[in-house]
Amino acid sequence: MATKWGILSAGKISHDFTVCLRSLDPAEHQAVAVAARNIGDALKFAANHKIPRAYGSYQELANDPNVEVVYIGTLVSFHYSTTKMMLEAGKHVLVEKSFTATSKEARELINLARSKKLFLMEAIWSRFNPVFTLLMDKIKTKALGDVVSVNATFGLDLTKVERLIKKAAGGGTLLDLGVYTINVIQVAVGNKKPEQILATGHLNEDGKC
Repeated sequence: MATKWGILSAGKISHDFTVCLRSLDPAEHQAVAVAARNIGDALKFAANHKIPRAYGSYQELANDPNVEVVYIGTLVSFHYSTTKMMLEAGKHVLVEKSFTATSKEARELINLARSKKLFLMEAIWSRFNPVFTLLMDKIKTKALGDVVSVNATFGLDLTKVERLIKKAAGGGTLLDLGVYTINVIQVAVGNKKPEQILATGHLNEDGKC
């Protein structure tokens, strides 16, 4: 029996995820519904990916009894509200990074998922990349020696990417692509909890670092 997926948001990241999902055995995974805030976007997305049902609201997706797990590809600023909506509807959830905008929101969603015995995960795809798996193995077996310092740089000028610089969109250094660098550091040090966090940065005109 195939796992039936709902796609929440019809943007580029949802498109990329659905392309990957369709590359899997349809006997195991199927996208059965998509929802967007604009029904036209949902219909276009559904036609492009051969998804049978399209909705013009997220609540309609939550109400769909055929959807078992929901992929959430909205901006970070909507992660908390949409994830909570889906969990309350009894759906398992895979939500794009960053998980939420605050640790308080994250704890609330985790506790909600646990209370309902639902699967909830942040979509850090790089952790499942074969190269990343190889790196983790090399670190665990000390093939690289002891890790004493990690320098992780994204390597691109992101100052013109609107979703990263606008406060209303949940932008900032850590709430979007910056998650990848933190992820590398976490893996390199064995997912240990930091004893101290020091940070420097510059705020843009919208108040984001």
